Amino acid sequence: MNNLVYLASQSPRRRQLLEQIGIRHELLLPGADEDAEALEAVQADELPETYCARVTAAKLDAALARLAARGLPPAPILCADTTVAVDNLILGKPESDADAARMLGLMSGRTHRVITAVAVADASRRAATLNVSQVEFAPLSAAQIERYVASREPFGKAGAYAIQSQAAAWIVKIAGSYSGIMGLPLYETAQLLDKFGFEF
Repeated sequence: MNNLVYLASQSPRRRQLLEQIGIRHELLLPGADEDAEALEAVQADELPETYCARVTAAKLDAALARLAARGLPPAPILCADTTVAVDNLILGKPESDADAARMLGLMSGRTHRVITAVAVADASRRAATLNVSQVEFAPLSAAQIERYVASREPFGKAGAYAIQSQAAAWIVKIAGSYSGIMGLPLYETAQLLDKFGFEF
């Protein structure tokens, strides 16, 4: 029975979620010599679901190489990526106040998708899954958007918001996985880890 997974993610929310289901983990983060941001570049005409799965697979490849290069004890590695999409438009992490306001404006009064891909691998096998949830936002005023951007909460978050933040006040309904919207769909993650000898 496995009892440790390497988490190749800087997200504190993913750490909390793994702890919630009793998974002991250690961080396996990119070194200064790695260009982690380059892995997240969007390719021309790429659909959000395809993009999310591809980026997660690329992160996993990089983490497997990192594990080998650092000579760490073997254990499964878990990677994840969360993408927010309005139709086929990918909303990444905002680059400026105006960019954050643009994204929030696009989601105002309508439903968007939150896509989270999860991939796990060890030396001999790998498995992946994709969770897609629907989130409906209430109509937002320019003043509401401005206040939220001023709070600095949108930064570092795909789609310029986090469901466990002030933005929860605007969420009319969700269909899908709350933990998936946070960044790690726990049911699907547990199903993947079960294949690697974890017990729930």
